[in-house]
Amino acid sequence: MRLRLLSLPLALSLALPAAACSTPGGGSGGAGDGTVKTGGTVVFALSDEPDVLDPTLANTFVARVVFTSFCEKLYDADDKLNLVPQLAAELPKVSADALTVTIPLRKGVTFNDGTPFDAEAVKISLDRHRTLKGSARVKELAAVKTVTALDPATVQITLSRPFSPLGAQLADRAGLIMSPTALKKLGDKFGTSPVCVGPFKFESRTSGSEIRFTKSTNYYDADKVHLSGVTYRIVSDPNVRAANLQSGDVQAAERLAPTDALQLKSNPDVTLRDISAIGYQGLSINVGNVAGTAAPAGRVNTPLGRSPQLREALELSLDRDAMNKVVFAGQNAVDCLPLPLQSRFRPADAKCTPYDPERARQIVEASGEKLPIPVNLLVPARPADQKLAEVIQSMAKKVGFDVRIRQSEFVSSLAAARAGDFDAFLIGWSGRIDPDGNLGDLVGTGGSNNFGGLSDPAFDDLIKRGAQASDDAERQKIYTEALARNAQLRSIIYLYHERWFLGLSSKLTGVVYPGDGIARFKTAAFTG
Repeated sequence: MRLRLLSLPLALSLALPAAACSTPGGGSGGAGDGTVKTGGTVVFALSDEPDVLDPTLANTFVARVVFTSFCEKLYDADDKLNLVPQLAAELPKVSADALTVTIPLRKGVTFNDGTPFDAEAVKISLDRHRTLKGSARVKELAAVKTVTALDPATVQITLSRPFSPLGAQLADRAGLIMSPTALKKLGDKFGTSPVCVGPFKFESRTSGSEIRFTKSTNYYDADKVHLSGVTYRIVSDPNVRAANLQSGDVQAAERLAPTDALQLKSNPDVTLRDISAIGYQGLSINVGNVAGTAAPAGRVNTPLGRSPQLREALELSLDRDAMNKVVFAGQNAVDCLPLPLQSRFRPADAKCTPYDPERARQIVEASGEKLPIPVNLLVPARPADQKLAEVIQSMAKKVGFDVRIRQSEFVSSLAAARAGDFDAFLIGWSGRIDPDGNLGDLVGTGGSNNFGGLSDPAFDDLIKRGAQASDDAERQKIYTEALARNAQLRSIIYLYHERWFLGLSSKLTGVVYPGDGIARFKTAAFTG
């Protein structure tokens, strides 16, 4: 079988411009200056508590943040969202028929428990992602037919169909590789004491409080690791995160509120970094989630669930620009598409539903529903989300909706959403570098993050075609059709892309903050 090196036309995820065999965390890009010290533990204020630290089962953005410290992937994305090798030694090689993908692996690597990293370990993890009951990776790797260890340093993946987003999936949780020894010992309890390849190793977790990691003595790039450890402390209130950063209780804090970030700019003890997030924030509408996301879609007997017209009315009632100014000091980028602003797959002529409360009121009054129309809005218990929910509540009330806000702790809100216990769910998506990752699992039939339970064969077909296509221009055309169909169905009302602010102590250097919005501490160090 003739193999070829992956070339640029084979889609964003597998054909991104290649960088050298490196990874985010391999450079400086930090905050402070001065003499680099060895030792010390960074305390990082995390915005939410992660779910289980098991790459196969995890489904939260904050879990992805924590994974970067102790669990490396086959590939990663650099600060320009280019695909770069991490545990892989090179970019994938794809056969002429696009059905066989060969991945060379790094040599001389060991897991944090001393187990050798090799092709068989990769096979075990990928097969587990594909087959374990409750796996959140099943849909991501649905095109994978078999995984074979050709030799200790080479893995071959056979596909059932061409699948251009494979590289992007292997640069995310589907590409996280776990120690076979730990998997054999812990089984489905792996997340209680996870072991991977990484600059730090898992030490302990106190539920609702913090997760501790210490420097790994087995890491292949240990000479670049200066810190003694990293502690992730759960601080859900962004104002408290900012206060803790100013007081020195933490040395790094993610996703600071825009208003706090503006104030911190004048603090000489704090350095700010910011990015335009590749994810989005939106309202997921329950249109078919009657028995949980793992069950077949059905018919939801609520006004919003039954009527695309009423979902249009709700969107017409929302003034995105006003939301941005009132809640986020105008720092976010309002949008009605799930694709990042940086994506070359965005339609050039995209048109958003305008703010038109009069038209919204007309639709509501013509619906025949008893007014005001009740909407059970599920909201994670975070200050900014609560404030945004109140703005939505006020705007929707003016056109005939009675939005009833129900707050829930973040992980609990996800569980309620997966169970279908909501009419609308205010929730974001952290974003992916390939358009498939921002659409298929969130709106496609059977997606683990398809909270609304949408099932539309026409949309599913477009997503399948987009993933199979290899030419960028063809993929853009297909995804333009998919976005148009998605807009008609309105199971998600997209609101904006966040501007994320990372705060760092001025005594901390070497922190890498690439385009995915996840801070890396591999090369971080204290100075002085």
